[in-house]
Amino acid sequence: MHRFRFLRMMGIFVMLAVFSLSFYGMLYAKDSSTIKYEALSPWGEADPKPLKGISTRLDSLSGKKIGLFANYKRAAIPIAISLKQRIESAYPDSQVSIYNSDKWNVIEIETEKGETFKKWVEGNDAIILMVGD
Repeated sequence: MHRFRFLRMMGIFVMLAVFSLSFYGMLYAKDSSTIKYEALSPWGEADPKPLKGISTRLDSLSGKKIGLFANYKRAAIPIAISLKQRIESAYPDSQVSIYNSDKWNVIEIETEKGETFKKWVEGNDAIILMVGD
C-alpha cells in the first residue's frame, strides 16, 4: 500500500486545486451577461474564381486515353498496375498511362514535375486516382 501513497497524495492535491479554483470563480464566468458571441460563416471568404462542375462521365472507356494517378503511398503503384491491366484487357483499343507522384503532401503542380504533370493531364480523356491505403 505504500507504493500508492504518492498517487493518493497527487489526487488529493488535484482535488484541492479544482475546489479552490472553482471557489474563487476561476473555472466559470462570474457574469455571463457580458459575454458576446459572433456567428461566423463556415465557408469563410468567398473564392473569386467561379465554380465549375465536374466533367461529364465518359460513355465508355473504349478508344479513350485513361490516366492513372498514383500517389506516394506504398500500394498506389501496385493498384495502378493491376487496374491498367484490367482496363487494357477489357478495352484493348484504350491507352492507359500511369503517373507516379513521389512527393509527400505536396500539390503535384507545385513540384519540379509540374509542367510534365499538366501536359499529362491535358493528354488524357479521364483520370483515375490511386490513393494506395
